[in-house]
Amino acid sequence: MAAYILRRSISAIAVMAMVGIVVFLLLRLAPGDPAAMMAGEAASAEMIGSIREKLGLNASLPVQFVHWVRDMLGGDFGTSIFAGRPVLELISQRLEPTISLSILTMILSVTVGVSFGILAAWRAGGLVDRVLAAFSALGFSVPVFVIGYFLIYFFAIRTHWLPVQGYRPIEEGPRPWFVHLVLPTLALSLAYIAFIARVTRASMLEVLSEDYMRTAAAKGASSYAMLFHHALKNAGVPILTVIGISFAYLIGGVVLTETVFNIPGIGRLVVDAINNRDYPIIQSVLILTSGLYVLINLAVDLAYSLIDPRIRY
Repeated sequence: MAAYILRRSISAIAVMAMVGIVVFLLLRLAPGDPAAMMAGEAASAEMIGSIREKLGLNASLPVQFVHWVRDMLGGDFGTSIFAGRPVLELISQRLEPTISLSILTMILSVTVGVSFGILAAWRAGGLVDRVLAAFSALGFSVPVFVIGYFLIYFFAIRTHWLPVQGYRPIEEGPRPWFVHLVLPTLALSLAYIAFIARVTRASMLEVLSEDYMRTAAAKGASSYAMLFHHALKNAGVPILTVIGISFAYLIGGVVLTETVFNIPGIGRLVVDAINNRDYPIIQSVLILTSGLYVLINLAVDLAYSLIDPRIRY
C-alpha cells in the first residue's frame, strides 16, 4: 500500500509540474501587454518600458519562470498588477462564497445522484428509470446559465420566494447564507446529478446482473443488503470516478454560476483578472485549482484501493 501511495504521489507531482509550465507559457505567449494596459492609451514608450521593468516582464521567459516558481514555493504568489495587493489576500477574500457553493453543490449532487441511480437500477424500466432518462437529457443539454436564469425568473422574480442575486457571509447567519445559495446550487447541481445518476445506474445494473447477486437473492437476502452491502460496493469504482470528474467540471461551472448570480467568489475574480490581463491572479488561481483537482484525483485513486484491493498492485 505504501508503494502504491508513493507511485501515485510522484505522478501527481509530475502532473503539477506540467500544469505549471503550461499555465506560465499560455499566459505569457497570449497577445496583449499588461504594462500597456496599466499605463493607458496615452502612455509613452518610456512609461510602458518602466512598468515592464518593474513587473519583471523584460526578463527572458526562463528567468521569469524560475523566479515565479521560486516565489510560489516560498508562499509568495505575487502582487496583483491592478489591485496592487497580494494575490493570496485577494483570493482569501473570495474563498468563502466559492467553497460554500462548491460544497453544497457536491453534497446535493452526490446524495441525489447516487440515490436516484440506485433506485433506477433497482427498478429498471419502471417509472423512476424513465424519469431519470428524461431528467438526464435535460441536465446534459441545457447550459448552466439558462437554468440559472429560469430559476431566477420563477423563484425570485415571479414568486419572490428567494433572492435574485448576491451572497451573504455565513457570519451574518446560517439562514441568509443558505437562502442566497439555494438557486445557484440548484442551477449548478442539475448536470452533476444527471451525470452521477446515469453512471450509478449503469454500474449498478452491471453488478445486479452478476451470478452472485442472483445467489444472494435466492438465499433470501433483503433488498437493502443486496443493494448496499453487495451491489453498491462492487459498483463503487465507476461511481467514485464520476464524482472525481465532476470536480473538474465544477471549476468551470462555478465561474459561470457566480457570474449569473453575482456572487463575489473566485470565479468572478478570475473573470476580472482575465479582462485586465492580471497575470499573477490568473496564474495563482489556475495553479491552486489545478492542485486541488490533482489532490482530489489522488484521493479518489487511493479510495479505489480501499474498495478493490486488487488496484493496489
